[in-house]
Order: sequence, then structure tokens, then C-alpha cells
Amino acid sequence: MKILAVDTATESCSVAVADTAASPGLNTGTLAELTNVTRQTHSKHLMEMIHTVLRMSGLTVSDLDGFTVATGPGSFTGLRIGISAVKGLAFASGKPVVGISNLDALAYPFAFLPYLICVLQDARRKEVYCGCYKTEDGVLKKEGEDKVCSPDMAISQIDEPCLFVGNGAALYQNFISDKLGEKACFAPCSYHTIRASALVSLSLEKFEAGNTDDMAAFVPHYIRKSDAELNFKRPS
Repeated sequence: MKILAVDTATESCSVAVADTAASPGLNTGTLAELTNVTRQTHSKHLMEMIHTVLRMSGLTVSDLDGFTVATGPGSFTGLRIGISAVKGLAFASGKPVVGISNLDALAYPFAFLPYLICVLQDARRKEVYCGCYKTEDGVLKKEGEDKVCSPDMAISQIDEPCLFVGNGAALYQNFISDKLGEKACFAPCSYHTIRASALVSLSLEKFEAGNTDDMAAFVPHYIRKSDAELNFKRPS
């Protein structure tokens, strides 16, 4: 399968094109990948990045077999930009789409570890988006549901060696280390940024099973309400 992957969930924007038949049994066959970290809106760069990775891979949109996109949690505006772009390409080409949690994508590179993996993504307002994972029989399994909470609450139940990854883990590293001591270890800083190629890996099983998303009902996974909704309900 030839797949275009897009992530715009956080301050980073990542786009990849992969041909899963290019190197069977080795990796997802990434042909081209670009990742940009900026405070500018992703709408300034996303379509140019998509055109660039397609050109670098020698493919066109019509050559693709499907699309995968990060569904959240994350920036409300960022998620809408990425998902809208992918939905537009999917509708125009008639190709299927698979949505993937960006927390899952951050945990994916560490699926070989026998330890608890805790993904913490900065949610602002002194909160984090949190997802915990363990590997069972070689498969990364999520422990419980994704949640948004304070850093203290996110780690309150951890009583075993744990790898922390994500920009929230980097932001609150000193706090986590003070609380958990030697139980806490942290991924290298380069792994705190979501890679679009990880979305491809996570989407393959769904594509192969025909378990793709309904375009009409496909929406971001925000977890919490928007700032506008929270401010509207706050007493003056």
C-alpha cells in the first residue's frame, strides 16, 4: 500500500509518504518524510509539505491507496487543519482514511520495551494529555483511556519503572523526577516530536482489515472542551 500520513496535532507538523511493499518485513517503506516545528499555523506549510513529499517519492495523489492522520488529542486548530486537508484529499481521490491517536504514535517507537510507557503531551492550563501503555506478546497495549489532567494526577498511580515521552514529559521532567525518583526515565528529546511515519505503522492493520473511518463522521478526538467553551461557562 502507498499511504500518505499527516500529523498537525501539536506545534510540530509532520508528513510522510510510504510504500509498505517497498521493504516487507523490515519497516513501513517510508519514501519521504518532512517534519517542521514552528509556532506558525500549520495551514501555512501543510499543503506545501504534502506536495514536497509526494514529489520526493515520485508519486501523485492518484497513486496513493489511502491516508492516515493524527486525530488528537492536541491543538484544536492544528487538528482541524490536518484532518480537513486529509478529508479533502480523500474525498477528491475516493481513497480511505484511518485516524490514529497521536499519543499512540508517540508510544509506538518504544513498543519493544518491557516497561510501562507514559505519554504526556502538554495541554496547557497546567494540564497534560496522558496515555499509558505496556507491551504484551510483542503488541503495544493501551492501559485505560486517554485523559486530560494535572501532571500530578497523571503520575499518581505509577509505582513501577516507567518511560516518559512527549512534550509534556519534557516540560514537567523535574517535577516527575522529584516525585518518582529512579522509577522515572525519559525518552531522548528527539522522540518527543510525533513522526508521521509512526502513523503509517499504526494504520496498517486497520487498512488491511478494511477497518477505515467513515468520512462523514470523522472528527478530531479533543478529550476536553475548547477554550471558548470553557471561558463561556466560567463565571464573570
